[in-house]
Amino acid sequence: MWFITTNLLMIDNYIGYKDTWDEMFDGSGEIRDTYKNFEHFLKITPIDTINQMQDFSSQLFRDQGITFRVYNDNIGVERIFPFDILPRIIMEEEWKKIEMGIKQRIKALNLFLKDAYHEQFIFKDGIVPFELLFNNNYFMREMVNLSIPKNIYTHISGVDLIRNNDGEFYVLEDNLRTPSGVSYMLENREISRRLYPNLMPKSKVLPVGNYTEILYKQLKTLVNKNDPEIVLLTPGHYNSAYYEHTTLARLMGVELVEGNDLVLDNHEVFMKTAGGLKKVDIIYRRIDDDFLDPLNFNSDSVLGLAGIMESYRQGNVVIVNAPGTGIADDKAMYVYVPDMISYYLNEEPILKNIKTYQLANPEEKKYVFNNIEKMVIKKTDGSGGYGMLMGKNASQETIEEYFKEVNKKPHKYIAQPILSLSAAPCIIDDELTPRCVDLRPFAICGAHDIKVCPGGLSRVALKKNSLVVNSSQGGGSKDTWVVKS
Repeated sequence: MWFITTNLLMIDNYIGYKDTWDEMFDGSGEIRDTYKNFEHFLKITPIDTINQMQDFSSQLFRDQGITFRVYNDNIGVERIFPFDILPRIIMEEEWKKIEMGIKQRIKALNLFLKDAYHEQFIFKDGIVPFELLFNNNYFMREMVNLSIPKNIYTHISGVDLIRNNDGEFYVLEDNLRTPSGVSYMLENREISRRLYPNLMPKSKVLPVGNYTEILYKQLKTLVNKNDPEIVLLTPGHYNSAYYEHTTLARLMGVELVEGNDLVLDNHEVFMKTAGGLKKVDIIYRRIDDDFLDPLNFNSDSVLGLAGIMESYRQGNVVIVNAPGTGIADDKAMYVYVPDMISYYLNEEPILKNIKTYQLANPEEKKYVFNNIEKMVIKKTDGSGGYGMLMGKNASQETIEEYFKEVNKKPHKYIAQPILSLSAAPCIIDDELTPRCVDLRPFAICGAHDIKVCPGGLSRVALKKNSLVVNSSQGGGSKDTWVVKS
């Protein structure tokens, strides 16, 4: 543990986490070059002004209704998304490696998805075990041998990264079905522009505000039509990400629709409008596979459109992301992404995976159990920070009960070493104090290339010493500045 001893009002009592990479300070307590401009800002800004800025940002979130929904006992509660005004800053040179690594990963994952639903070469060659495919909850037999537009399965991806105490970025997981959080990235930037009108231009922060424009242009490349009709399909206002759905539709200039706003005619999809039916070419769907088509999946669903899969099979509509992409962001399949990169691209992975143990393997399960204080166990199809076991914080009784569930379906669980997520300074109770952060950059795959938004959403574990950054578990966010070198 180290202490900063400077004459700066905000950082003279800052205490960094032990054995943790700090985004702003190096191991000797000196401010990294990345944050030099921000150091000057803190030096000339009184603490009262900092607090006023924090209050201003909170009020903006309230006024604009920037919320997320948390479910407890089947009751949805709307909460303001916590935002820390101190940005997380990354140099452009370091960002370029992240960007290249994400593009490489998305390219390989798209090739894997095509292979998994067609020839299955990677399984036949013994690179990936067949049982990981057939035991996968997200494997959809309806997608087998189905040709999809431009051979793109995951058009919009969110790749979760963490920086370990060695200073390197590692991929924590891939989000390929309906990744969320991009609206918070955009709102964070908008608030930062108001808070730092002079500092941001001086720091040469790369823009993220054109994300929806890039998304719209990339989606247009999926069909051979100059002006395709694009809609965003939402489950409705009770969904936890509904604010994001409305924001994206508004900024893209497309219609926000629910399942009952769409109809099928001769296996083509139409949208109801005041002027009659309007043909739909591309559906950016924000509902899960199971609810997409009650004729093919969950027969009780009222969120999707009955028969839409037949329209999709006939090539009359593009669904973004493609159904069945979940097989590639399953946490057991994650283990093999470096092998996919080598197999399909004949390249070495640019971004590293975290060492992962599959509990279906008896030896690996035994190792995890014997070293549980160093491990976190996750469900392969879990999300939102739910269903995890953090070994170092669990009682022996809790561990034993958890492993009873693991033993019932061991192939549904993986384990990873508990890593030291990097920490970034936050304003907590009028003090500058470290909190752990991760990073979710967003990639958009079109017919010709992959675009990665410079920065992404930095999520923050606002509870002291916590590693859980999910908003549903008490986390918040920061704006992410990628600055020119």
